[in-house]
Amino acid sequence: MPVAEKIQGFIQRASWIREMFEAGDRLRAEVGPENVFDFSLGNPDVEPPVEFKNILQELAADKTPGLHGYMSNAGLPETRSAVAEYLSDEFGLNFSSDDVIMSVGAGGGLNVALKTILNPGDEVIVSSPYFVEYNFYIDNHGGEIKVVDTNPDFTLNLKNIEAAFTGKTRAVLINSPNNPTGVIYPEENIRDLSALLEGISSKVGRPVFLISDEPYRKIIYDGVVVPSVFAHYKHVISVTSYSKDLSLPGERIGFLAIHPEVPEKNLLLGGLILNTRIIGYVNAPVLMQRAVARLQGKSVDIGIYKRRRDIFVKGLKECDYDLIEPQGAFYLFPRSPIEDDVAFTREMQKENILVVPGSGFGKPGYFRLAYCVDEKMIEKALPGFKRVRERLK
Repeated sequence: MPVAEKIQGFIQRASWIREMFEAGDRLRAEVGPENVFDFSLGNPDVEPPVEFKNILQELAADKTPGLHGYMSNAGLPETRSAVAEYLSDEFGLNFSSDDVIMSVGAGGGLNVALKTILNPGDEVIVSSPYFVEYNFYIDNHGGEIKVVDTNPDFTLNLKNIEAAFTGKTRAVLINSPNNPTGVIYPEENIRDLSALLEGISSKVGRPVFLISDEPYRKIIYDGVVVPSVFAHYKHVISVTSYSKDLSLPGERIGFLAIHPEVPEKNLLLGGLILNTRIIGYVNAPVLMQRAVARLQGKSVDIGIYKRRRDIFVKGLKECDYDLIEPQGAFYLFPRSPIEDDVAFTREMQKENILVVPGSGFGKPGYFRLAYCVDEKMIEKALPGFKRVRERLK
């Protein structure tokens, strides 16, 4: 066998993503790309802000020696300072550059955080539905994932989280705005979760961390505010990227931020910085660090995603699909008209529409739609959604 048994199992568990790629390629070859409606991937299609391109051209033309060399594993001091200043303004806390570590996207940041805090066999609680890669990130560093259900509206169910705690629990990992639901966990969710973690930490005699995965934090609608995880708890590691709000997913640039008042701060920082190196990232891409340092607070036009959300939500509701209107990100997570979400996915492919079954996110009976696509694609696909809904009544 050319691969490890564990990896062979992982390949099977991650098969939905691979299957969507394969189905898309087959359909595009059969009917032409213009007739395939692919809502399977969360790959931002909105162009980065014009400021980014201008800055990138300026940086590329700079002939100063050493601009592309190594730096501290934590990142460029000037970039970390710029991020810290932005965080201080946003959250009303005194972040310093030491509280920020530049990362290879949010995925890189999560792996660094998990390697730093997990002992073999430690458990991480995750609420379903959730980003499927969490399974693999946690396993990468010897941890065990403990999945619990959310409430019917996809907010955190504190009773379920509390019931999942054991003496091995090391962290709770949350994602808000959420992929795949677009739900933003409300302030009371974050406050009550923080109080629960405070009590558990005191009881077991070691900190239980709150890891907050926030790449969609700036993609929010209707004046909704994403609550601060830093406002209620100190053992916090926040991880984000510029992949979504600046439309730079392929550039792999993000950061970790820890609470400025976290106990044993220097030890935690030492672990995060060391693991940035020994996992193999070494440091975040230097050109992108220089660019984002000058783009704090900037984002793509969120109104574009809002228009798409509104078109899609209205159209699906008119077709009698049951869904919760997302408050952020660029995903819809409707209920499947039939219990078998995989069979529903197959039915959608007959209309050349690609969606991802909820089973791929730990929530059977639903399906995910990524609306980071052209509005015309959404409008052209809606009749196909209607036909499938009518066939399955």
